[in-house]
Amino acid sequence: MNNEFTILVVDDEKKILDVIEAYLKKDNFKVVTAVDGEAALDALSKETIHLIILDLMLPKLSGEDVCRRVRATSNVPIIMLTAKAEEDERIDGISIGADDYLTKPFSARELVVRVRALLRRSYRNTIPLADVLSFNNGDLEVDIKKVITKKQGRTVALTANEFKILTIFLTSPGQVLSREQLVEKAFGIDYEGFDRTVDTYIKNIRHKIEDNPKEPKYITTIYGMGYKFIPNPNEVK
Repeated sequence: MNNEFTILVVDDEKKILDVIEAYLKKDNFKVVTAVDGEAALDALSKETIHLIILDLMLPKLSGEDVCRRVRATSNVPIIMLTAKAEEDERIDGISIGADDYLTKPFSARELVVRVRALLRRSYRNTIPLADVLSFNNGDLEVDIKKVITKKQGRTVALTANEFKILTIFLTSPGQVLSREQLVEKAFGIDYEGFDRTVDTYIKNIRHKIEDNPKEPKYITTIYGMGYKFIPNPNEVK
């Protein structure tokens, strides 16, 4: 199943890049490589990437800046690579959005194990990853890459934050998500808004994708716990 996932590896040291690429391909992952920060962002704009292995010390655009820019629009898992072993450096990496941290020199075998573990955590119980997702016999369609949502064939205008929230639901079908989980997954742990703002986003999304927002079928409320996305409500009995 690993060949369903594409890994972006970003490092300006060709030897390290080649070793990581070889080990990942041996484990049947698809691999895209970049040698600087700008090339990494360019690859992200052209490819569907499921995980990033990101060196901090990069030319043109640092790994920290790449991470911040990625986190502004995406929750793709990120493993940071660095020669800095200090605790403060690791904490800084996590605080700007890294999901895992590995200090150079490292074992390529350990890196692959961490990649597999992070993918399992990130995409557990997810729907098949594709550019265009269709639900309820085409009643609801979401183009992840183009950021377009359609209800019964008509485009509906979601704000950037509404689309982020909806995307979290799409990748966690049937899973109950608390407000805190939605905030962290969609906007990051440093988000300064209130948890209750999620209710407003969900109310707006419901008005745009539900047949009857007062009786939602896609995004249901699980009282005392949070919300759950039902991908094919007509099949639920």
